[in-house]
Amino acid sequence: MSTENLSQSPEQPPRKPRVAVVFGGRSSEHGISVVTAGAVLAAIDRTRYDVLPIGITREGRWALTADEPDRMAITDRRTPDVAELAESSEGGVVLPLDPGNREVVVSEPGSVPKALGEVDVVFPVLHGPYGEDGTLQGLLELSGVPYVGAGVLASAVGQDKEYMKRVFTSFGLKVGPYVVIRPREWERDESAARKKIIDFAGEHGWPLFVKPARAGSSIGITKVDDLAGLDEALAEAQRHDPKILVEAALRGREIECGVLEFEDGPRASVPSEIPPPDAHAYYDFEAKYIDSTPGIVPAPLTPEETAEVQRLAVDAFEAASCEGLVRADFFLTEDGEFVINEINTMPGMTPISMYPQMWRASGVSYPELVELLIQAALRRSTGLR
Repeated sequence: MSTENLSQSPEQPPRKPRVAVVFGGRSSEHGISVVTAGAVLAAIDRTRYDVLPIGITREGRWALTADEPDRMAITDRRTPDVAELAESSEGGVVLPLDPGNREVVVSEPGSVPKALGEVDVVFPVLHGPYGEDGTLQGLLELSGVPYVGAGVLASAVGQDKEYMKRVFTSFGLKVGPYVVIRPREWERDESAARKKIIDFAGEHGWPLFVKPARAGSSIGITKVDDLAGLDEALAEAQRHDPKILVEAALRGREIECGVLEFEDGPRASVPSEIPPPDAHAYYDFEAKYIDSTPGIVPAPLTPEETAEVQRLAVDAFEAASCEGLVRADFFLTEDGEFVINEINTMPGMTPISMYPQMWRASGVSYPELVELLIQAALRRSTGLR
């Protein structure tokens, strides 16, 4: 779909494409999604687009929200919440499930539903389950509404770290040692599941990183230095996901690289490096978003290393059938090999996030980045492609 195809009449000038920015959601990354939405809303060119902010509460209610990006920032070490931005505490926004109708409707108890107009593209900035994992993407496919970012399969693969690693391995990308504990394993025999992890530690050594298999923003992750800390780490991961991923620690430098879809295909940004944070055991949620540990952009790599990590980032983008954007995270090991840790199909795009910083250093400003993502979505149709 292109912007030239928008409906118009001889008496009226062509209307601007309407972009629905959808944010918040039911995952533990709700607050960071709201911060990302604030940055995106502030960057969208209002002379080119109409904007419709739609927040999803932690309980899953879709709400029309205030278009006030300044209220969507971290203040006093606290992330914002959709409930604080919603125009009403009742009712909700409804997307059509008819591909021939893109009219968005808002309903309130005791009132006649009100049409908000057609939506031409959705910019979903949800992170984690119930938004970044293919669920929202499937709804938008059913609705026939184009959207920014990866499709159903790539979103699901990008959210589940086990299957992400399986896909990468099948395409020849190197991943680090890991073991997975599925919910049924834990329910059937906790001691056997725990022994599986202990045996893994015996083979690969401590420390281990215990993670929710389908979460992001470093939420629920614990660095475990010995057996004494294992049970607490497992309980923390299970607070966010019944499926657990345990990874061996890789010794090396943390390198990230952004991928962005242009008209001629995906391209990689200059890479960045995440130095070990002084006040944290590793690059966790607090280090990323609250204390804003700065990354190094561009990463101090040789030209050959830069070219290699850029190639691998695009390879990961293609391996998972991604669209729009990806942030690919690697370890550069002590023997000079890049090992991919994960991709994010909707990376954090807060003002301090590494993805926009890498593209800024590559010559693409934040508003230009948002424009390229919207245009890439408008070029694509929904359905099989």
